[in-house]
This record gives sequence, C-alpha cells and structure tokens, in this order.
Amino acid sequence: MHERLVGTLILSRYGAEVLTDRKTYNENIAVAPRYLHGADDGDRVVVEVIRPATRKAPPMGKIIDVLGHSGDNDAEMHAILAEYGLPYNYPAEAEQEAAAIDADISTQEIYRRRDMRDALTFTIDPFDAKDFDDALSFRRCGEEEYEVGVHIADVTHYVESGTLLDSEAYNRGTSVYLVDRTIPMLPERLCNELCSLRPNEDKLCMSVVFTMNSKAKVLKLKICRTVIRSDVRLDYEQAQQIIDGQQMSEESVHGGVIGGDVIEAIQELNRMADILREERFRHGAIDFEREEIKVLVDEQGKPTGFKLVESTPSHHLIEEFMLLANRTIAMQLSGTNKDSVYRVHDVPDPDKVEALSKFVQKFGYSMRLPKKDSKNDNGTMGATKAIKHLLAESTGTPEQELIHTIAIRTMPKAYYSTHNIGHYGLAFPYYTHFTSPIRRYPDMIVHRLVNKYILTGKAQATMGDLEEACRHCSDREQLAVAAERASVKYKQAEWMEQHIGEVFEGVVSGVTEYGVYVQLTDTHCEGLLHVREMGSEEYWSFNEDEYCLVSDKTGEKITLGDRIRVEVLRADALQRRIDFRRAKQ
Repeated sequence: MHERLVGTLILSRYGAEVLTDRKTYNENIAVAPRYLHGADDGDRVVVEVIRPATRKAPPMGKIIDVLGHSGDNDAEMHAILAEYGLPYNYPAEAEQEAAAIDADISTQEIYRRRDMRDALTFTIDPFDAKDFDDALSFRRCGEEEYEVGVHIADVTHYVESGTLLDSEAYNRGTSVYLVDRTIPMLPERLCNELCSLRPNEDKLCMSVVFTMNSKAKVLKLKICRTVIRSDVRLDYEQAQQIIDGQQMSEESVHGGVIGGDVIEAIQELNRMADILREERFRHGAIDFEREEIKVLVDEQGKPTGFKLVESTPSHHLIEEFMLLANRTIAMQLSGTNKDSVYRVHDVPDPDKVEALSKFVQKFGYSMRLPKKDSKNDNGTMGATKAIKHLLAESTGTPEQELIHTIAIRTMPKAYYSTHNIGHYGLAFPYYTHFTSPIRRYPDMIVHRLVNKYILTGKAQATMGDLEEACRHCSDREQLAVAAERASVKYKQAEWMEQHIGEVFEGVVSGVTEYGVYVQLTDTHCEGLLHVREMGSEEYWSFNEDEYCLVSDKTGEKITLGDRIRVEVLRADALQRRIDFRRAKQ
C-alpha cells in the first residue's frame, strides 16, 4: 500500500502540490490535474504517494479525500484523525446493518435471562453523556448485607461475530474522543439507543451481581445475562450532591425521581466504595489522579476558555465498582484455564525510577528506594511505596503537575494481552476490561469469552487469534490517545492566536539546547521559549548533567519546574505550535 499523508493543497501557475503536515517530510508532493478529484486551493486533503521522489523530480501523488478548507473546524479535526489513520465517518453499509437490528426484546429472550427490572437501578455519567453503558443496582438482602449489581450493556447480543458491524468495530478498536466530538466505535443507533441504558426502558445486560456485607466484602457473586430497567439517570454533580447531603429538586433530574431509596443507595454505595478504594491503596495501588483541564468550545468548535475537571467521590463510587467487576471477571476467566484477554501493566524500569528520584531532588524531595532486587509483599517493585509517598507529598504544591507528569512517564503503558502479568498500577493480580463494550472492542471480546467459558462452556478461542486482537486493540488505543492530544494542542494554539502579546505565568516543562518548553499554569497550554527570545544580549548554553540552560552573562540557570513569566509571541493552530518570549520579571 502506498504511503498516505495529510496536507494542504497549493495551486499556482506552476501546477498543484500538497504541503504535508508531517514535519519529517521535506518535499511537497506534486499532483497532476487528473488526480485532483475536485480539490481546490487551500483545501485540507489526504494524498497518496504514487511515485517517490527522484534526483530530478519531486514525489508524485493523487488526492484520496478532500477534508475541507484549511482552518475550517471540521476539516482540521478530520485532518487529525486522518493523520493517525483513524476513521472520521461511518460506512453506509454498517449504518444500514445497524438500522436493520430489531429493537424489540422478546418474551423468550427475557425468559433466558435473570429479570432484575424490580431492583432499584440507576446510571451515573457526565452531564452531557449520550451513551450509558453501565448501571448499578442496589437492594438490601439481609441485616448488613446488600445485593449490588454491576450491569453492562450487552452489546454482543446485537453485534454478532462475522458481521460488517463487528468487523468495523474491530478495525476501529475504540471510540475516539477529540476536543469537540466523539468518533464512536459503533453506529449511533447502537451506542446511543439500543445499547444505552436509558431510564425507564428495558435493556439487555451482562451483569456481575455481588452479595456484599457492610464492610464491602464480597460474600458471593453471580455472573449472568440480565434484563434491567434503570429508574433514574444521574450525572456526577447530582450524585455528589446526594453524597454531600444536599437537597435536590425533582426538576433537576434527567430521568426518574430521586426518592429516599435512591439517596440511601448512593450514600451506602459511596461508603462501600471508600472501603474498596482504601483497601486497593493499602495493597499497593498508585493514585495517578491528575489535575485535568478541559478545553471549552462553542457550537462552531472555536475555543472559548478552559475548565478544571475535578475527580469527586461520585466519580470514585463508579470507578471502584467498575474495577471490582473488571477484576472479578478476570479472576473468573483465569479460573477456566482457557485463553483469555487481560489488561496488564508491567512494573516500572528500576533505572527510570532512579532517574525520577534524582529529578525530584531539585525540588527538595527524597525518594527512599530499595535495592533493585527488593520486593514488597505483592511481588511488585519495592519502589511503589516511594512513588506513592512522592505523589502524596507533592500534591497541592506548585510543582505537583510536573512531578506527577514525570512520574507517569516513568511507568510503562498498560496494554492488552493473553499473557497475564497482573496490573501494577492498580495492584491487581488479575484485571481485564469488561465494563465499556460500547466504546472498547476488547470489552466485547471479553463479553464473548464470558459467554463461551462461564455461561455456556463452549470451546475455547485460539491463543493466536486473541493475541493478535490484543496487539491490534492496544495499537488502536495508542493512536486514539495521540489524536486526542493533537486535537487539544490544536485548540490550545487556536485559543492562543487570540492572545498574542499577553503575559502568562508558567512552569518549565522541558529543556533542550535550543530553548525551554513552558506549560502555562491556568490553561496547561504548552509552548516553546526559544533561546533567542530569552534576552538579546545573552548566550544560553545547555548543561546536560544538570538538565538546564545557563546564561553566560548572569550565570542564571533555567531548569525543569522553574516558575517563569512569558509573553505569547506567536501561535499557529495548523502547526499546533505556540511560541513565547520571556516577559519582564
């Protein structure tokens, strides 16, 4: 297959050529008139290289797709997706296949399932969520005993193996979340309608039903297919109001009525979630929660500002019960002694942990690292305690964001595999993804494995097929994350185009021989402060040992974590680049 690139078409009296976005691609790609396919000057396009460059001629290409005009929001978001090889539309044939699915739930189907429509059930999601793929149910079943159901949309009931829908979902691997839009893994009819656990509608689920005591200990569990009916839809803010004991009016609820039973359920589940969370950290889990800044955009996709997104107890409530379901499913699958899919996270490289320890010393932190062959009670690296202490100690300090970012970079990435090595960050010996089949294909695989191994006992899958699927889904996940970050950088640069000449406070987030990268405190926008913009009468040299720039005139050192005031010199959304000059102190 020929190489495909994203770029901007330039028409002139000399002909047509595409200026590519890829910085490492040095030559423009010439396009013959017959290969323009309707593209016009200034259009953002996908070009396929049909002949590489020679000594005498530039590379030749043909336009594969016209994304829209340069600077248009949809065109630029599609360009980011195309850059990472991600889809930006849904095939009509797959949409038609989804439209043909029968939405009715037959009496026979209900009979084959555990009917839990009489259990108090609710969803908790972001305010603007459209797909609700998980719900919780709650009821007392004895003195200080509770039945807690974790209900997950039964996507694979509607998306069968071998169908076009399944193939398309596999190819995508995951939904993609850009700043201003979601590119779903499944068509809207499935993710927002058939499989969305909307209030006051009968829905099919795969469920893990726990019997738990007041100390959040699981006494028994049942994995089963269910039919549920959500009584009320809550957002995180509403759930938090209940946890905080605030009064709520019925008019403020998205669906259903918040009565005393809902309030009791959420407060009791929150208490149990706190116990689960404390137990998880006691066993070695690391809290990597970071301050998240969300870019706000208007209806046209233009950035209007930034919002701090806080993680509250209502988020932790949902998180802990989803983690409980995921690790329970992983343990049950492991117990079948058949090929399964796990979400794994390896221990950190001791050399990287040692480098982190040296880095934080400049901020006054001391990490007491064990010997490299030391192990803690969980069999993970003894550095866990030191990392956890560092994160806790730096929380609330000016350098918190930088230290937490560097600490996360010290960790290996989690991925999918048939070979279970446990999940280091969560401190779980068994873990998988089961709770988000609307937006992650590995969860669909796990649902099918649960059906084959646990519910019906059918023949096992082949390890080769599963391992290849794991690699594919891990790769797609990383591409989706990269595209999301690119969309954030685009919007940050676009926002900064409106603030040329303004001065901001920031923190040095990177040091190179040609300058320092600065992350602004209030917006998390990151840009380059080049050495030539740090003082016209100074020469700055890069000290590799101390990882800093040093002024030959004053001896001043600038290094990671330093607070600095910068003026916005220029910004270019298309290049996703922000340039600063040093402001007067």
